[in-house]
Amino acid sequence: MSHNSYGTHLRRWALSLPPVETAISYARDLLIRSLQCGPIPQHIAFVMDGNRRYARTHSLETIEGHNLGFESLARILEVCYKSGVKVVTIYAFSIENFKRSKWEVDALMDMAKTKLVAMSGHGELLERYGARVRILGDRSLVRDDVLRQIDRAVEMTKGNGKAVLNVCFPYTSREEITQSVRETVRQYSEPLRPEERPREKKKMFCESHIRRNIQSRQLESVLEEDDRPRRDSAQSHREDDIVVSDGDSASMNSDLDNSTLLGEAPSSRTSHSTSPILKLTPTNHLPDPESITAETLTQNMYTADAPPLDLLIRTSGVCRLSDFMLWQCHETTELRFLDVLWPEFDLWHFVPVLLDWQRKQRKDGDDAARAAGQLKVQ
Repeated sequence: MSHNSYGTHLRRWALSLPPVETAISYARDLLIRSLQCGPIPQHIAFVMDGNRRYARTHSLETIEGHNLGFESLARILEVCYKSGVKVVTIYAFSIENFKRSKWEVDALMDMAKTKLVAMSGHGELLERYGARVRILGDRSLVRDDVLRQIDRAVEMTKGNGKAVLNVCFPYTSREEITQSVRETVRQYSEPLRPEERPREKKKMFCESHIRRNIQSRQLESVLEEDDRPRRDSAQSHREDDIVVSDGDSASMNSDLDNSTLLGEAPSSRTSHSTSPILKLTPTNHLPDPESITAETLTQNMYTADAPPLDLLIRTSGVCRLSDFMLWQCHETTELRFLDVLWPEFDLWHFVPVLLDWQRKQRKDGDDAARAAGQLKVQ
């Protein structure tokens, strides 16, 4: 047995002693109650990185590292929900992970379907804190037996309404953004129902409004040019009182019939107008594409129902997002990259991050209050 493995087992044994467990539980509750005195992030995301590295450094099987990572997740979820966090999003399985060995991929899939159902059971973590499970990602890539089990976890927790656990599985931000754009295109390709059609509003500098004005003026000029020769011709016929013979009348009718069969408008052909002939298309009442905004795409993201992302934490010391929550990370999202492997991530690593986030929130609030006060004085 290696020195690291021996130290880990000794630490677990010491922590499992009843007096130590009691003291740790008391300290944990005290810390969480202190956190509740300040602002609490409503949406936290975790990149649970370092399971395989932890297994290698502790001479464990890779799957055992993932199992320990799942135990760490359960501990962190309890801290989040107990302190008042409403939504937790975890990067459980990336689409890129399918490039790993088949054995590891199958093991992760099996773990997901068993662990999620176990956490969703009666009296378990998710029920105790009223959290429901949502699966975010491309379901078409998941095996049918795994889908049935994760759908079972979703069904078991659908009545929970206090908190949410978003499980990104399998997921990448590029895939999420792609499906959002696809869904937006589909929505804007369907005609609006009568009750959804907005009233016409003049937009002075709207590109489509300017284009419609130009087309309508061109159409008016074409109609005027087409109508003027007919008026002149009718006037000349009345003044000259020309009598047309039966033969000439038949010839004219034949010419008109031929022009009609050829699909040519007699008025435009006889006026010899050089103006363009505009064809008007019926209004199809499609949504105005100019109304598409960033909020439109946000509403079609997997996380549409979630509050804005307040805090994103990645373990293992790697400082990159790895195609996770790229759209959701905005100017107020706090990004924290911690030099600790995920199976080792616990309350004592998590609480300092939350306290620092609270400190920055108070500072930003004080700065905003001072700016508002100065503006009021001026």
